[in-house]
Amino acid sequence: MTGIDTGAGVAMLDKAVFQRPIAHRGLHAAAKGIIENTAAAFQAAIAKGYGIECDLQSAADGTPFVFHDATLDRLMDATGALAARSPADLATLHYKDQKTRILTFAEFLSLVAGRVPLLVEVKSAGGPSPSGYLKKVAEQSRAYAGAIALMSFNPAFVADLGKLAPNIPRGLITGVGQLPSGWRAMPAGADRQAALDALFNTAPDGVAFHAVDVNMLPEAADWNARRPVRLPLFAWTIRTPEQRQVAARWADAPIFETYEP
Repeated sequence: MTGIDTGAGVAMLDKAVFQRPIAHRGLHAAAKGIIENTAAAFQAAIAKGYGIECDLQSAADGTPFVFHDATLDRLMDATGALAARSPADLATLHYKDQKTRILTFAEFLSLVAGRVPLLVEVKSAGGPSPSGYLKKVAEQSRAYAGAIALMSFNPAFVADLGKLAPNIPRGLITGVGQLPSGWRAMPAGADRQAALDALFNTAPDGVAFHAVDVNMLPEAADWNARRPVRLPLFAWTIRTPEQRQVAARWADAPIFETYEP
């Protein structure tokens, strides 16, 4: 199952499947030894019926790996850029103080096996992506039998994925940091609205949803409500009861961590 074909060549998100809490990088808990974006975190999310959000970075040959950071230093027993390593090299590395290793995207998909819906963030590490990276992401997503959607902060990635995997719903991720400095302090009016419009208008044609920073969620929901077609909104990253309340009011589903709904 991928998306709902509208008949216009656009794969839309199946809200009946995705409208549930989404565990950010899996249901991780470092204090319990469950590290983000690992098999243990994904299994924990599946056990509770949560959707899963994960991140992809590219190895040197374009093979997608499930990992958040562009560099290995924070989490692994190694340093340097992940994109500088071959898949064979990455397979020898372990998370700090664990025997756990990084999953390839293919291994991750095999692990989840359609049990819960997936929101997959395709990371852009800066500069040109390794050759074949987006093609491999698209090929593996198209072959997956479960509910999956692709998203990125990078509008060019979103557009390219639409060409490579037109049957997979895709979305744009946006955050307050992309708005002009002092945006929140601007008085309500044309300038404040224009800044928000400019950010959302970077979305290429055919996006099926938006993943929005909770700190701009009410304004994003208002913008979305004024569109010809209202698209599903995911709110990230929900960590407190207060943020949960904001997400419950304005979003279709929370992408959460440290605070379980």
